[in-house]
Amino acid sequence: MTVASTHLNAGLQWRKSPYSADAANCVCLATAPDGTVLLRDSKAPAPIVAASAEAVSRFVGAVAAGWFDGPRGRV
Repeated sequence: MTVASTHLNAGLQWRKSPYSADAANCVCLATAPDGTVLLRDSKAPAPIVAASAEAVSRFVGAVAAGWFDGPRGRV
């Protein structure tokens, strides 16, 4: 993963989960023209983290599997 400052004002369409409602603690995603997935914090839109679609998929899978759940998490 890298910080992608070149995508800050690239006219990307950012989206967040509909489950977030009006919560301020959200991660927003966009897809760059080259297929790179970009992630940012909804309340602090910079910096942006860039990763491959495969890396984001693995990360989301790890979150869903509980790898980051508190002191008993696996990481």
